[in-house]
Amino acid sequence: MDSSKVTLTEEKETLLITLFAKAGESRLSDSLLSDTFAAEAVRRIDYDFARLKVTRDMMVGLAMRARMLDDWVRTFIAENPDASVLHLGCGLDTRVFRIDPPRSIRWFDVDYPEVIALRRRLYPERDGYELIGSSVVELAWLERVPADRPAMIVAEGLLMYLRQEEVQRLFTAITARVPRGEAAFDAFSRLGVWFVQRQHSVKATGATLHWGIDDPRELEVMVPRLRFVGEVAAYAPTWSGRFSLPARLSIQMMRVIPPLRRLGRFLRYRF
Repeated sequence: MDSSKVTLTEEKETLLITLFAKAGESRLSDSLLSDTFAAEAVRRIDYDFARLKVTRDMMVGLAMRARMLDDWVRTFIAENPDASVLHLGCGLDTRVFRIDPPRSIRWFDVDYPEVIALRRRLYPERDGYELIGSSVVELAWLERVPADRPAMIVAEGLLMYLRQEEVQRLFTAITARVPRGEAAFDAFSRLGVWFVQRQHSVKATGATLHWGIDDPRELEVMVPRLRFVGEVAAYAPTWSGRFSLPARLSIQMMRVIPPLRRLGRFLRYRF
């Protein structure tokens, strides 16, 4: 396939940060993802990835995030082989190919129409897999999701770009549509939103972050059907040895200072 020219801007352009990071991490000898689809997509995209200044530590951190969410989705699928998976703000992530769910699973990747059009050029079709071109907050897309199956909602690098009222409407609508399920996503504290907004890679895209959550139970109040299950620190000890020495020292400092410890984490809910 010929190169695909990319003209995404602001929040949409940030998907190129995660794609490039996962592709780069997949070339490491100790890769968590081995994401060959991401690596091939980067090769095919006509874009100056160097302007994003994605470091090795960023590659490792974003791969850890993806792996954590992948594992939660795999667990849910194993326990619910007739489920739907709603991958919100999917960007160019190749989670459906990394997980390779059975044909009994209905998988929906949801993102802006121009992002979905690019996905169609880069990635193959597969049974049980449906692409929906829509902003996640324009909720008409939910009519295409089965109302009689449990659902796993996964959102990676998405919710912090929404406003609080949009997060509330989104989860309220989904939990009203499907009978039961889980939601898993990464989130920043309000202080974390302030820090990440100032990262070079984010500033280079012109994206703006909005939603931060300090106490995970805030979302229970916003969306009464959700019940908080647990959280994992963004830099869990399991894989933190893969970072550079300066990054490891920074992570150790973050763990002993409560406001820094909660800058970023993975949250999980049931309904």
